[in-house]
Amino acid sequence: MAKKEAKNLAPTLVNRKASHEYHFVEKFVAGIQLVGTEVKSVREGKVQMQDAYCVFEQAELFVKNMQISPYGQSADFFNHEPMRKRKLLLTARELKRLEKGIQETGVTIIPVRLFFSERGLAKLEIALARGKKLFDKRETIKEREVTREMQRNLKD
Repeated sequence: MAKKEAKNLAPTLVNRKASHEYHFVEKFVAGIQLVGTEVKSVREGKVQMQDAYCVFEQAELFVKNMQISPYGQSADFFNHEPMRKRKLLLTARELKRLEKGIQETGVTIIPVRLFFSERGLAKLEIALARGKKLFDKRETIKEREVTREMQRNLKD
C-alpha cells in the first residue's frame, strides 16, 4: 500500500515553454531509458526540459539537452552525467511516423511532459511541433486572458 502512495507522489514535469513556442502537430508517449540515480532525481522533480529536443541517430530516437540534476544522496562516482543524451523507447511504427514527420520544413520533435506510469515506469510525452510566429504567440496570450476573464466572471 505504501509503495503505491509513493508512486503517486512523483511529480508530472511539464515543459511550459514548449506550448508557448510551438504548435503541436501530433503527440506520442515514449519510454525513456534512465539509470538509477536519474530516476531518483526525476522523482524529486529535478529536471529541466526548456531547451530539450529529440534527434534521430542510426534509426533510434534520443532526447538531448534535458538536464536531470545529480541525486543529492549518493556519492559523486555513483551519480550520472546531467546532460547526457537519453534513448527514447518507441515502436517501429511510431519511429517511422516521427521520421517522416520531421522531413517537413520547420517541424521538430520536442519533449512536452515527463511523468511516471501507473506501473512506476518513466514516460516522456513528445510532440511533433511546428514553431509559432510572433503573431501566433500574441493570439495565444489573448485567448488565455479571455478564458481567465470568463472564469473570473463565472465565479462572481
